[in-house]
Amino acid sequence: MKHDIEHSDAAVADSSSDVARTTGEVLREPGIPFTEFVAIIAMIMALNAMAIDVMLPALPAIGDALNIIEENNRQLILTMYLAGFGGAQLFFGPLTDALGRRKVLIGGLALYSLASIWAIFAMDLDTLLVARVLQGVGCAGARVAALSVVRDCYTGRSMGKVMSLVMMVFMAVPVIAPSVGQVVLLMAGWHWIFAFLLFSGLAVLAWSMMRMPETLAPDRRRPIELSAIVNAYGTAITTRVCVGYAVATAFVFAGLFAFLAMSQQIFVDIFDLGNLFPVVFASIAIAMAISSFTNAQLVEAMGLRRLSHAALLVYTVFGFLIFAVSALGLESLASFFILTTIVMMCFGFVGANFNAMAMEPLGKIAGTAASVIGFITTLGGALLGHFMGQLFDGTTEPLGLAFAIYGLAAIACVLFAEKGRMFHALHDTR
Repeated sequence: MKHDIEHSDAAVADSSSDVARTTGEVLREPGIPFTEFVAIIAMIMALNAMAIDVMLPALPAIGDALNIIEENNRQLILTMYLAGFGGAQLFFGPLTDALGRRKVLIGGLALYSLASIWAIFAMDLDTLLVARVLQGVGCAGARVAALSVVRDCYTGRSMGKVMSLVMMVFMAVPVIAPSVGQVVLLMAGWHWIFAFLLFSGLAVLAWSMMRMPETLAPDRRRPIELSAIVNAYGTAITTRVCVGYAVATAFVFAGLFAFLAMSQQIFVDIFDLGNLFPVVFASIAIAMAISSFTNAQLVEAMGLRRLSHAALLVYTVFGFLIFAVSALGLESLASFFILTTIVMMCFGFVGANFNAMAMEPLGKIAGTAASVIGFITTLGGALLGHFMGQLFDGTTEPLGLAFAIYGLAAIACVLFAEKGRMFHALHDTR
């Protein structure tokens, strides 16, 4: 790697960011109240969670309506969205660095809303999947712009705190999303779920247009030049801490995506919960939101690495437990729920912190960094999660394996990022 962790700051950040990075200070005021700033960023990020989780109760109905014979193929409705969301992020980074954050944010939200209209009128699987890909592309633009705005304004532990608060709201969405989908199904057809996504997208679009300021000054914008783009991507993928934590996040997210892909089949087909599925799913999501809130309260005092590295170890161990309990025939709904909830709670201490650490040394190219990180974490996680989802065999063993194997891979990536050590950065022993 040409940029090791101890040298990456000097290579890619300006002097004002260097001071802020070591102290975790605010780089610049976002221009709106802190609470509203966090709320807008959280709502932008929540559109992504909503587009996934509101679908879960509807998968059987959509499968029946569109003649999807193989049950595991219903997972494509989730996977194609994630493919569009993950793949497109790679291209939005240079746009946000060249055009500014606001234009890309507004454009992405507009595309998300237009794709939702297309999905409403979908009458076959191919049309629906194309609409889902475009929904993902639009949400990708909004996500890259939103993360770039956060990095423009905060760094270090302060950024970790902001992202934890954002993730707390983001993770609260799964609490209500499956229930919303279930209510819509009881009152109308599955097409109306996409109408709900349309209304949500338009609401966030209007709020962002009225209140979200531009945070990238004209003199800090980078021209859309092939050489500049290649250099920015090269800097991102050769910065040890960035690529290490980005790939680690991809493996951790792969477990989450595997859970999302299998959850409806596990709770309905294996444990026969029927319409109670959204309630159990919401309980797990509440635990995830609580862990994100706890992380926000602790991260400035304990540090990004201590919290996230410990959570990653717990994530991996309990993944092995889920597999072992199922393989030994000792599993019950209660045991699966408890073990899975513990694993899911680890995301509250891993996702936001890993993302902040991956972004931290790349303040000067925050847009490109956000796109590279989003591309790796989302597309990589989606493909790996889909692979495990397709292995669903009527047991929870594939899910336990996903958590365990991907957890071990994530640990290896963290050791790479930190040159063989955990819990302390080489350049920061706090």
